[in-house]
Amino acid sequence: MSDLPFGFSPSGDDDDERRGEDKRREDKSGNDASPGDPGNPQNPFGFAMGGAEGFDPSQLGQMFSQLGNMFSGMGAGMAPGAGGGPVNYQVATNLARQQIGNFTPVLDKETQAVADAVRLADVWLDDVTTFPGGVRQAVAWTPVTWLEESMPTWKRLCDPVATQLSRTWEQNLPAEAAQFAGPMMGMLTQMSGMAFGTQLGQGLGQLAKEVLTSTDVGLPLAPEGTAVLLPEAIANFAEGLEQPAQEIILFLAAREAAHVRLFTHVGWLRQRLLSTVEEYARGISIDFSGIADMTSGIDPQELLSDPSKLEELIGSSASFEPTTTPEQQAALARLETLLALIEGWVEQVVSRALDDRIPSAAALTETMRRRRATGGPAEQTFATLVGLELRPRKVREASALWRQLLEAGDMSTRDGVWAHPDLMPDADDLDHPAAFIDGVIGGGASSFDDPIAQLEATLAQERADQESQGAKPDDSPDSDDPPRDSGTS
Repeated sequence: MSDLPFGFSPSGDDDDERRGEDKRREDKSGNDASPGDPGNPQNPFGFAMGGAEGFDPSQLGQMFSQLGNMFSGMGAGMAPGAGGGPVNYQVATNLARQQIGNFTPVLDKETQAVADAVRLADVWLDDVTTFPGGVRQAVAWTPVTWLEESMPTWKRLCDPVATQLSRTWEQNLPAEAAQFAGPMMGMLTQMSGMAFGTQLGQGLGQLAKEVLTSTDVGLPLAPEGTAVLLPEAIANFAEGLEQPAQEIILFLAAREAAHVRLFTHVGWLRQRLLSTVEEYARGISIDFSGIADMTSGIDPQELLSDPSKLEELIGSSASFEPTTTPEQQAALARLETLLALIEGWVEQVVSRALDDRIPSAAALTETMRRRRATGGPAEQTFATLVGLELRPRKVREASALWRQLLEAGDMSTRDGVWAHPDLMPDADDLDHPAAFIDGVIGGGASSFDDPIAQLEATLAQERADQESQGAKPDDSPDSDDPPRDSGTS
């Protein structure tokens, strides 16, 4: 695609220059260092590799000196205490920026192109959903802007797991090792936060270059009412397809605008989605029996005299698979169902809005399904880090349910299901939608138990009764007035 409409620019023009800059950066990083060299990138903590036969107290000072050099050499973002929590988010942000590398700044014409595409798509969506337009502003983001704007959400998702990881470290060190390492536990926690931040930064850095919109991973990452497209990623995405670039941009704009409508007008949805993710992450139990076995064979003196052992333990902890309890598996099922219902609804309304206007709409819908199902390296990294895959498995079933509900009723029937979380279908309904659809069509959405609606109705009835009772004394004669003689004129 050499000429993208809507003011978008192809990304291939600067590829050679960027590769040259990356090569020069690698040459300066000292990749020719030996594996045991503290300056080797494969030895990031700067420790001199190799063990010691016994513990020499003089080596403790040398180790602390090495740790001090490590922190001072990594910049302010790597310093002890940076980040203020279980994850060093300064490390994550710095590494993500490095992972992003060079990027094309957003031009004014691209910002205008995004606004025009979203505005047009929003008009088309008016005909296929009862939810009114929710976009208050449409903007174009660079990968770095996406990183900065989405980081608060990633913090909410990563903190529960990282907190448990840090706590488990303290609980699973052998007593002898904990006694010797007592003065270093604070530093060990900081190093654990740095290790977690390193993985998060690498994953987000790659993801920032892949996402096409702010809702591309299924979570609402932009401020409420903001529709976002990332021109550089869209240009790369368009180069790999045999579809007109103008149709690709309008298709993605319609998906983003549909997501914004849903999250804007379904008041409970955003918080329920993020809370379910937090609930799942907070309750994950991590099996550290492997670390216990590993540390049981380590001489505490060796642990202090050979800092590479600490590095090995920290690296091992980050690679352990989380073990989910039945409660967490249920939370995961609820999350996957909710993500599938969101994606299925968006797919349905976008398809209906674009089918008669964009010839490639069906092909692009299938492309997005495959893209979401397979994922990429960044999503796999995040799944390993947090133990959560943000890829619902039942999007086709959810899309079919929304389509059948529309065919059996109308748009109000379909969209009315979003009125309350108790009205939403569950995983079994996705597999067997007939009973759910019959329940909605038979009595309408109001036939479901809705405690909030019942409470509001009860309060309204009580107010009506009070007003009715308060009007009666006004119609009766005043008790202070003398009685009238009916016979007098």
